[in-house]
Amino acid sequence: MKKVDIKYLYENKESLSQDVIVVAGWVKSCRGNGNFGFIDLTDGTCFKTLQIVFSKDKLANYDVVEKVNTGSSIMCKGKIVLTPENKQPFEMQADEVIIINATDSEYPLQKKRHNVEFLREIAYLRPRTNLFQAVFRVRSVAAMAIHDYFQSNGYLYVNTPLITTTDCEGSDQMFKITKLNFNNLPLDKDGKVDMGEDLFGKQAYITGSGQLHGEAFALAFNKIYTFGPTFRTENSNTKTHANEFWMIEPEMAFCDLEELMNVEEEMLKHVVKYVLDKCPDELEFLDKFVSNGLLDKLNKLVTSRFTRIDHADVIKLLQQADVEWEFQPEEGGDIAKEHEKYLTEYFNGPVFVKNWPKDIKAYYMKLNPDGKTVAAVDLEVPGAGELMGGSQREEDYQKIIARCDEMGVDKETIDWYLNLRKFGSCVHSGFGMGFERLVMYLTGIENIRDAIPFPRTPNNCEF
Repeated sequence: MKKVDIKYLYENKESLSQDVIVVAGWVKSCRGNGNFGFIDLTDGTCFKTLQIVFSKDKLANYDVVEKVNTGSSIMCKGKIVLTPENKQPFEMQADEVIIINATDSEYPLQKKRHNVEFLREIAYLRPRTNLFQAVFRVRSVAAMAIHDYFQSNGYLYVNTPLITTTDCEGSDQMFKITKLNFNNLPLDKDGKVDMGEDLFGKQAYITGSGQLHGEAFALAFNKIYTFGPTFRTENSNTKTHANEFWMIEPEMAFCDLEELMNVEEEMLKHVVKYVLDKCPDELEFLDKFVSNGLLDKLNKLVTSRFTRIDHADVIKLLQQADVEWEFQPEEGGDIAKEHEKYLTEYFNGPVFVKNWPKDIKAYYMKLNPDGKTVAAVDLEVPGAGELMGGSQREEDYQKIIARCDEMGVDKETIDWYLNLRKFGSCVHSGFGMGFERLVMYLTGIENIRDAIPFPRTPNNCEF
């Protein structure tokens, strides 16, 4: 007899009434009174569970089943009976319950709420909890929503290299890789490590961004996006930083800063709406137990007007605000978390902060006519702060060369990237969005460690 998913039961419950079927999964809870009992069963195919009703007159192994522990894997055979008068719309009346693998008293997850710090210590088991069932299903659906948006709008999906010799975010932020033997390093005539003896003949890194390679493809395919893992060496223990995370990085030819903001807004609204439609049970749970008001926040974003304001005007607004700042807003300076929060509250919605001072932004960003700012933009969203960062890229060869010299960028390591400005260059733009930051926004989870299945942070590379 074919095994049926619990998700399928919820989608087809009317047609399956009174049918004898088989389900398999894990016990969330079990209770009995000596004559009949109830098992709350999950199989991971949906957030909802199935109630299994079993009785002593039907099960020869009733006494064993009645004592089955949380987390045990079982298989059940029986009829689906509609129960519209009860909390659950249907249940299985079991004719047979087979215990596949029983847990014992050492099983660390019990029928109670566990704090997230404890669950991080058993990250290999936390997907079995309601919290992480909800978070990681939202993560999966959000990933599909991202692909859906870009594929539906004619973007090419590009897999940019994870191993690179190209410096985008700064080599001091990238992990270095080598096959050299640390106990017997080859040295050059100056006594330094001879990287020419390494696998790639030069220093190589694990990528911190797919942007530069993405630009090369955008200047051939018009619109592309990357979606994959990136790595940074930041020794940061904040709630929003990790050493391994995923990034979405679209690049678009013939696209200026204003059109870039249009794409960012449209994409984010699409993803949020998609998740709202596909994950109602998960979001309802998260709204109730993790972040009260989450559903209102997400629904509001879908219909919000995204404000667009220059960085210089933001600084003036913050300086004039009747607020005692921990970090004083300064002309030509960055904006802090407290400033981001104030902005989204002041404008009552998401805010694009654009045209940033050139001295605090990257060499590849388009220099504005004022010579002081670049066509860069950050998107600030309520409850999360910065969610996306992007810019119009500098398409003029002489200007990007001058910016490299001004900022001390090694042009030899990116000569191919600079050459793109000589071979059919055009106005083009792109942005990056940390996927885990998006998951945090969608779920109300406050720590990036809880938005990644197995987090990699300073002093933490477990499992």
